[in-house]
Amino acid sequence: MKKITIAVAGNPNVGKSTLFNAFTGARQHVGNWPGKTIEKKEGELRHEGHNIKIVDLPGTYSLTAYSIEEIVARNYIVDEHPDAVIHIVDSTNLERNLYLTLQLIELGANVVLALNMTDLAEKQKIEIDEKKISHFLNIPVVKIQARKKQGIDKLIKVTIEEAGKKRHKKPQMRYGKELRPHIIELGDIAKKLNLSEGYNPRWIVLKLLECDDQVRSLVEKIDGGKELIEEVRKTRVHLVHIFGEDVDTVLANARYGFIAGLMKESVNKKAEGQLTISDKIDRFVTNRYLGIPFFLFVMWLMFTITFEVAAPFMDLIDWSFGWMSGIAVGWVASVNGPEWLASLIADGIMGGVGSVLIFVPNIFLLFMVIAILEDSGYMARAAFIMDRLMHKIGLHGKSFIPMILGFGCNVPAIMATRTLENKKDRLLTILINPLMSCSARLPVYVLFVGAFFAEYQGLVIFSLYLLGITLAILMGLIFKKSLFPGLSSPFVMELPPYRMPTLTGILVHMWERGSLFIKKAGTMIFVIVLFIWFLANLPMGVEYASQESLIGQMGSLIAPIFEPCGFGSWQASSSLLFGFAAKEVVVGTLGTVYGVGEEALVDSLRNTFTPLSAYAFMVFTLLYVPCMAVISVIKKETNSWKWPIFTVVYTTLLAWVVSFIVYQGGLLLGFT
Repeated sequence: MKKITIAVAGNPNVGKSTLFNAFTGARQHVGNWPGKTIEKKEGELRHEGHNIKIVDLPGTYSLTAYSIEEIVARNYIVDEHPDAVIHIVDSTNLERNLYLTLQLIELGANVVLALNMTDLAEKQKIEIDEKKISHFLNIPVVKIQARKKQGIDKLIKVTIEEAGKKRHKKPQMRYGKELRPHIIELGDIAKKLNLSEGYNPRWIVLKLLECDDQVRSLVEKIDGGKELIEEVRKTRVHLVHIFGEDVDTVLANARYGFIAGLMKESVNKKAEGQLTISDKIDRFVTNRYLGIPFFLFVMWLMFTITFEVAAPFMDLIDWSFGWMSGIAVGWVASVNGPEWLASLIADGIMGGVGSVLIFVPNIFLLFMVIAILEDSGYMARAAFIMDRLMHKIGLHGKSFIPMILGFGCNVPAIMATRTLENKKDRLLTILINPLMSCSARLPVYVLFVGAFFAEYQGLVIFSLYLLGITLAILMGLIFKKSLFPGLSSPFVMELPPYRMPTLTGILVHMWERGSLFIKKAGTMIFVIVLFIWFLANLPMGVEYASQESLIGQMGSLIAPIFEPCGFGSWQASSSLLFGFAAKEVVVGTLGTVYGVGEEALVDSLRNTFTPLSAYAFMVFTLLYVPCMAVISVIKKETNSWKWPIFTVVYTTLLAWVVSFIVYQGGLLLGFT
């Protein structure tokens, strides 16, 4: 079979991942690009006698050298020589997307343009003549609908035909009468240099004119390179005098001018002033005054749904574990088994793991709602809304995207900071991300609000998530002023059109994320609660889970630290101690040390906590030291132990201080 390598490029939010999945299905693997902490996806496709390697390039708006994504994408095309590059674009936002198309063509790649979301373009009465676009760009153009897998076969067939061809013509991109002669003249000089294979002389000249440091370093090492750089410098000085602005801006304006002309010739848009449905919705949800209140309402609604809808399913799971526990204990008694075995099953396995798994419905519902918000296009609006607020206090607006992802899990959220170009902004976002309440904390909230705040469940959980966001922004401001002074990088948020989420997409996203919780409960949490059960039975002869047991002694040792915060019992202290492994273990530990099911656990908590101390306990759980997985990923992403240790220290101190204020302040106000 003939082997072909095809790269897939595109802006964020254009369906690139959907196309990659449509091509490769399950035949894909994920890793990191060599020397870069950025995700690399590769897959395989067999089509009509061809064995095709598909490489998913990082989403990027251009091929400059300002971000890791841009550098990785262009270096792969230049150094690895893929046989073809499929550039997938959003047909409803063609003008913005075509800028990257021009840069891919200038790079010398064999580009195939895939016009995605053509159904949405038709709904917006946007008529696209792909034949004219193909003529002007001198590349194949194919209309597709990646989500519905329409046009995929034609796209891969056209791409195979294009793969391996030598570039014969350039697009009708002239750069105007002032720029064009200089580009040609400098290009002739560049052709005489001994450039590495894959480097287009014209592209080299354009990058030098744009003051690209990477390309400059490359050229400087070549014989005759310094002479070319000097000629470029003289040309830049001349062009600045002519245009009165930076050459980078002049080149960008020339490209957008070409795109504007292409759009006029090949795209027939709806009447000017006619608002799309997305425009009409955005007038409300991204409104300067209504946007943030609406976002807060959506969050409150999300947590209310998560709790109310899950309640009957939680009762069913609780009953099931109680039933299985009774059968298991009865069987042990019928075969004259030892008491410790009955305790292991009832108190350790059923009481520990069962007390965690009971919250599976809440976790799955939370991820389902998040999937709906993401797939509909609203989540991007949430980041856009918060961008205004965060910039006002000196933070990077783009940082809010990983912060939102933290609602699911802080580990992928911290990894998502790779999209931030500035190292200081990235470190800052990593440090405040653990304050975002991940799904692992949700079982703790659900347990305590069910026991103490039954009438205000959604509101209380909403307040905890809001507290996490508020403290993340506050700590971000403090760190920005003290640890990372300086202005944030400029930020442009792409707002995809609203779409009706598909049931399949929602269920897939919900299962992908929720199943991780089940796996964790069946592996790490299972092992930890068994370990806790052993600690509750040692030393030999003590009463199970008594204060004289090892876990009781450990909890009693640190309990005085939490006394001023309202939860100085050894049971609460030991649960927080083991919660460092995973936040779900807080509930598992409580279930094990109390040795009861969910209903009886609620009664036990009511004998130990008051509503005020229960809320302070939830606040501490929200804020204190992240789990081991988060600490590990912070070490990996920062390549240093300094920041993980700093995170452990500051989050734990912050948790104690805020919990202390909540509890002692509540007492002063007369709460109990």
